[in-house]
Amino acid sequence: EKDLKRFIRENFVVGKSDTTKIQIDKNNFIIIYNKWLETVKPTINVNWEIAKKNGLIDGDFYLADLLSFDNKTITEKLLVLLHSNHYVANRRFNEMGMFSTDTADFNDNQKSHTLFWNKYERPPLEDYWDYIINRHDLLVPQDIRERKGSFFTPQIWVEKSQEYLAKVFGENWQDEYYIWDCAAGSGNLLAGLTNKYNIWASTLDKSDVDIMKQRIENGANLLEKHVFQFDFLNDDFDKLPEGLQEIIKNPAKRKKLVIYINPPLIEHGNKAKIKEKGEPKTGVATKTKIYSEFQSIVGTATRDLSSQFFLRIYKEIPNCKLASFSTPKFINSQNFIKFRNYFKAHFEKGFITKSNTFDNVKGNFPIGFFIFDLAKKVDIIKIQTDIFLNDNKAIKSWQSDIKTFYATNEKVFISDWLRKYYDKDNEIISYIILPGVDMQVQNGIYFTGKPTESDIKQHKLAKITVNNFMEMCVYLSVRQCIDPTWLNNKDQFLFPNKKWEKDLFFQSDCIVYALFHGQNKVSSKEGKNYFIPFREEEVNAQDKFAVHFATNFFAGKKYTNGNLFEKGIKSRQAKPLVFSPEAQAVFDAGRELWKYYFKQPKVNVNASLYDIREYFQGRNDKGKMNNRSEDEKYNELIGNLRNKLKILAEKIEPKVYEYGFLKE
Repeated sequence: EKDLKRFIRENFVVGKSDTTKIQIDKNNFIIIYNKWLETVKPTINVNWEIAKKNGLIDGDFYLADLLSFDNKTITEKLLVLLHSNHYVANRRFNEMGMFSTDTADFNDNQKSHTLFWNKYERPPLEDYWDYIINRHDLLVPQDIRERKGSFFTPQIWVEKSQEYLAKVFGENWQDEYYIWDCAAGSGNLLAGLTNKYNIWASTLDKSDVDIMKQRIENGANLLEKHVFQFDFLNDDFDKLPEGLQEIIKNPAKRKKLVIYINPPLIEHGNKAKIKEKGEPKTGVATKTKIYSEFQSIVGTATRDLSSQFFLRIYKEIPNCKLASFSTPKFINSQNFIKFRNYFKAHFEKGFITKSNTFDNVKGNFPIGFFIFDLAKKVDIIKIQTDIFLNDNKAIKSWQSDIKTFYATNEKVFISDWLRKYYDKDNEIISYIILPGVDMQVQNGIYFTGKPTESDIKQHKLAKITVNNFMEMCVYLSVRQCIDPTWLNNKDQFLFPNKKWEKDLFFQSDCIVYALFHGQNKVSSKEGKNYFIPFREEEVNAQDKFAVHFATNFFAGKKYTNGNLFEKGIKSRQAKPLVFSPEAQAVFDAGRELWKYYFKQPKVNVNASLYDIREYFQGRNDKGKMNNRSEDEKYNELIGNLRNKLKILAEKIEPKVYEYGFLKE
């Protein structure tokens, strides 16, 4: 499906009279071979075990295909030749002096073979023929398997990363540069590389070293002397092989060293992230020599193992090239400000994809491949990456758009903006819970009348008063109106510009959105409910409401009820709010819900939206509110309210970017 979509997009163009096929060169012929193994090899009538004993491997058949024109192999140097609809091998004169061959045909009438090679330009340019034939040793199937518990880079992203390395460093990069994977695991990131004399692979576990050496015996393109056990975050460099030490000590050679890695996604001390990404070993990140060395320099960034790899590379292998898989948090996260102040490098190129395309990685966030030149000491301000979409571990569609990640510094986050409106002088009417400033913690932001002891202890809350009610509603709305996706998961909410202050419709839209949103979890069981959005007569209330704060605020009145007195209030609200049609539609839908609630027997007259939801939906044995109610009329009414809120969210969303709460 992916290839068909790409073919249509590239070839069905006005004025185009021929098709565009993928060019084959010395950097991608192994990648194409791996695809050929899955598609074409199973359709060839050969007993591969017997063929192997007689000196023939599947790579011989691939070369026959690759170096052919019109399905006829163009050179006689190969062990196997393609003759239109079959292969010939073992060309010889028999005992009768007559020339004979062994042949192999296709078990599907050559259908898969035809479909596969329709995508590629055959043969490659003549400049590559000798190189490809001479590197016949690379075309040995490497049965790479994920060991239980290891972090395995999917083949599609291995291939894609090597394409990007060739784009950045040139067609001959594997001959001109040295490569060290210092977090190699079982070595699958190096599959497809061609110059084994320029490749080094090290890993923490001896068992992984044994696996790589076993793969070498089975044809993996690595030198046994270049594969070694090494604890990159603890061991001294004098333990490295002599050849690699020579490169690291030589400034000129060091500039030609590419550290090509997929380091562990392990972070210490954040239970939510640990749950999201799997089950890392507790405390691993804080027990390394690099953690001890850099903790005082870059702070919380050292809790992340991948950043520890970056830090040692940056300090002890200066001016090399870094090509690594990672989450983008080292670029834009609030916790990595000190890291970015230390780590100065020029971003060359990269791409991102979904986290769940990687085995053993849970959650829904971006993982990227980033290439940096560490010789160029520049501040990381922003980087732009290509985006690749992947579903169910098979690419379904491709997207040419780019994703921009912005580096942020101190006092530019939305938390700094909200802090301007903290109010210690007026009585508390509610609280807002504030877990962080990036998109991934959206579900942790809500209004409540009673924060947990943990939230209080961790200072993860702010007081809502009559004087900051509007700003708190703006905060909750801009944090909730955009659905989190894998693509925006790491986006940071920022200190906005001042344009929002003059947009009265934006303010009133946010107030309505916040009051009727599911993250408004204020309950009258926890104290007075200041957030009832209607007057009694509008909803046929069974008695008088205890508090009329919200409707008085809408009407432009200063609140003087209860213990909140006009004298102590610096309220900027002096005129009645004006509501957009989208906000009015939310009011209409909510009004019908409140009316239906008050038709029920023995209800709480001061009920909040959260109380009404609990009344109809109930809770399960674990105390969690059910998703639906047995009352279909209620389901219809709450569904309509949510639909109207969604429309209002779509109206607020572009202003979130316009006013700088988020960057596109």
